[in-house]
Amino acid sequence: MTQEERDEQLINGAFQQLLNDYLASRHRKKVDLITKAFNFARQAHKGVRRLSGEPYIMHPIAVAQIACSEIGLGSTSICSALLHDVVEDTDYTVEDIENIFGPKIAQIVDGLTKISGGIFGEQASAQAENFKKLLLTMSEDIRVILIKICDRLHNMRTLDSQPANKQYKIAGETLYIYAPLANRLGLYKVKSELENLSFRFEHPDEYASISKKLEVTQKSREKLFAEFTAPIRSSLDAMGIQYEIKQRVKTPYSIWNKMQNKHVSFNEIYDILAVRIIFTPRQRDEEVNECFNIYVAISKIYKSHPDRLRDWLNHPKANGYQALHVTLMSKTGQWIEVQIRSDHMDEVAEQGFAAHWKYKDGIEEEFAEDDNENELNDWLRTIKEILDDPQPDAMDFLDTIKLNLFASEIFVFTPKGEIKTMPAGCTALDFAFSIHTFLGSHCIGAKVNHKLVPLSHKLNSGDQVEILTSKSQHVSAAWINFVSTAKAKAKIQAILRRDNRETQKEGEEILAGFLMRNEMENTTATADKLAELHGYEKRNDFFVALGEKSIQLGDKDIDELTGRRDEGKTGWRKYVPFVGKKKKEEQPKEDLFIVPEKFNRKKPVYITDDNIGQYKFVGCCHPIPGDDALGYINKKNQIEIHKRNCPVAAKLKTSFGNRILDIKWDMHRKLFFDATIRLGGIDRVGLLNEVTQVISSQMNVNIHTVSITCEEGIFDGSIELRVHDREDVQKIMDNLKSVADLKEISEIM
Repeated sequence: MTQEERDEQLINGAFQQLLNDYLASRHRKKVDLITKAFNFARQAHKGVRRLSGEPYIMHPIAVAQIACSEIGLGSTSICSALLHDVVEDTDYTVEDIENIFGPKIAQIVDGLTKISGGIFGEQASAQAENFKKLLLTMSEDIRVILIKICDRLHNMRTLDSQPANKQYKIAGETLYIYAPLANRLGLYKVKSELENLSFRFEHPDEYASISKKLEVTQKSREKLFAEFTAPIRSSLDAMGIQYEIKQRVKTPYSIWNKMQNKHVSFNEIYDILAVRIIFTPRQRDEEVNECFNIYVAISKIYKSHPDRLRDWLNHPKANGYQALHVTLMSKTGQWIEVQIRSDHMDEVAEQGFAAHWKYKDGIEEEFAEDDNENELNDWLRTIKEILDDPQPDAMDFLDTIKLNLFASEIFVFTPKGEIKTMPAGCTALDFAFSIHTFLGSHCIGAKVNHKLVPLSHKLNSGDQVEILTSKSQHVSAAWINFVSTAKAKAKIQAILRRDNRETQKEGEEILAGFLMRNEMENTTATADKLAELHGYEKRNDFFVALGEKSIQLGDKDIDELTGRRDEGKTGWRKYVPFVGKKKKEEQPKEDLFIVPEKFNRKKPVYITDDNIGQYKFVGCCHPIPGDDALGYINKKNQIEIHKRNCPVAAKLKTSFGNRILDIKWDMHRKLFFDATIRLGGIDRVGLLNEVTQVISSQMNVNIHTVSITCEEGIFDGSIELRVHDREDVQKIMDNLKSVADLKEISEIM
C-alpha cells in the first residue's frame, strides 16, 4: 500500500467516524452539508502535513469530532470546525465560504480566523487585541469560542510533536486562558483534560509520579467505593429509582494543585475519590425534589458533614451546573463527597451550555434563550462593559478578565429580596459596582443584614446588602486592593486613569520644561531612563509622580543622563533615588548573556556551574537546580530563569510565548543555593535539637537561619538552608519525617 493510499484510508476512516457519531446524536441530519464542508476542506489542505507527519485535514476532522461527540454541537458547528483553518492557511476568503456555505458558517469561520494562531502574538498589545476579538466574537456567537476550545484541546492532545519551548508556551496559555474559559462555559470534562495535559507537558516527572500512585492505589479505591456504595444501592433499589453510581477520581493536575496549595503529600489528600449518583427522574419537573429524597435516604445510612452541604439545585452555578453535594462519613473513617444529579443535570455538568441547546426545538440552529443562557449573557455583557474601556496594559487586561473565569459563587440579596450571583470573596464595593457604576463610584459603605460595614467588608452567601452613597465620594486608588470582580476592577481603573490623565499631562510638561532648561532633547528614551532611575517601570507612572510633585528632578538626573563623573573619584556615579519605588537588586549587567539576533529558540539552554552567572534569577520564584524551569528573553534580551509553575511565568507564557526558552540544568553540585523549609508541630524539649541534628550532622547541610515561634504548645517556624539542588531539599524533608511530633513539613517558595 502506498503512502497516498494509507492517507486516504486514514482520512476516510476518521470522517466516517465523525458521520457515525453525528447520526447517533439528536441533531438534524444534515449529512450532505457536512460532507460538502469535508470535501472542500480536504481539497484546500491537500498535500499539507502537520508536524506530527499526518495529513493536515486530520486536524479539522478531529476538531469537528470533539465538537460533535464531546461538546454535542450540530451541523453548523461541525462544518465550521472542518473549515476553521481554510481562510487562514489557503487562498480562499470568507466571501468564498459565505457563497458556498451561507452567512452563519462564514461568520463563525471569520471569527475563528481572527483569533487564529493561538491568541497571542509576539507583542503583548497584539495579544490583548486578539483576546478582545475572541471575547467580542464570542458574544456574537458562542459557537466561535466553543470551536476554538475544541481546536485547543486537539492541539494539546498532539503537543508531543512540538519543541519544548513551544510546549511551555501552548500549555501556559491553555492553563491561563482556555481551561478557565472552558470552566466558565460549563465544559467540565474539557476543562479537566486541558489542565491535565498542560500539567503533563510542563511537569512531566510530577505527572508520571502522581499517575503511578493513582494506579497503585486503584484497587484500594475500588474496594472502598464498592463497600461505601453497597448500602446506598440497596436503599435506592428499595425506593424504585432508576440510577447509576459512578466514582470520580481527582485528576493528576487537581491532586498536584492541592499538594502545592495545602503543602501536603499525595497520601494526605483524602478527597481523591468522590461518588456520583445519576438518576432518571420519574417526572422531569420533579427532579429537584427527587435529589433531596435521595439525600434524605443516604443520610440515614451515613452521617453527613453539617458544613459541607452544597445546594446547586435551587441556585445553579453561572455556567448552568446543577447538583446537590453532600459529604458523608464512611465506615472506614473517611469523608466522601457524594454528588446527586439527574441525567439531564449530568449532561449539563459535562457539556455545559452546549447541552441546553440539544434540548431545544430546532436544536442547535436556533438560539432561543432560557435562564441558563441568560446567565451566560449577563457574563458576556460584563465582558463587553470591560471592553468598552479596555486596559492599555495587556497584562492588566488579561488579569481583569481572568478574575471571574474560575471564581466560585455565592448568592446575596438586594434590599428588595432580589437574588444576585457574585464571585466568592467579593466585597460590598464589588456588589455596588455590579448594580451600577454610579453606585460603586459614590459608595461610602453598606448595610449587610442591617448592620453598617465598610466598603471592604467581604460578603457571604445569604447576606442582604444595602449600598450607602454620597455625591461627595470619589474613587480612591486604594479601592483596587479590596475589590475582586472583573467589573469593579475595570471600572475603578477606568475612573482612575481618567483622573490621572490630567496629572500625567502636567508631569509631561514639567519634564519638557526641565529638559529645555538644561538644553537636552525630549525623547521617549530620555523619559524611560529617568523613570527607571526613579524606580518606575512604566513611563506614565513616572509622569503621574512628577505631576503629583512626589518626585523632583535635579542635577543628579542630568549627571545620569549625560554620564558625568564625580570629581576626585573613579568610576561612574551610582544614583540611588530617595523617592519612588525601591529598585530591585540586579546582577551586574556586563555579566549577563545577551541573546543575539539569530538565536535558535527551539534548542534548550543548558545552565552549568560555569555559565550560571550569565542568567538572571529574578526573585518571584527562586528556582534552583532540579526545578522544572524555563527561560524568558526580556526586553533587554537577557534570559530570566523562572520555575515553570511560577505565577509570573504563567503570564509570560501567555503574553510572550515566542520569548520562552527550554531550560536544562547541567550542574555538578559545586554551588550552593538558598532553600527555606517550613516546619510545624507539637512543641517539646529537645525537638529543635533533633531537627538540627538531622540537617547538620546526618546530612552535613549548612543551616543559614532558624526562625521558630511557639504558642500554647504548638510551634511554627522556618529554616533557611544552603543546598546544591532540589534533590537535597527533598531528602532533607523526607529525613525530617522521622522526627517525632513534627507534623507539617513543606517548602516555602
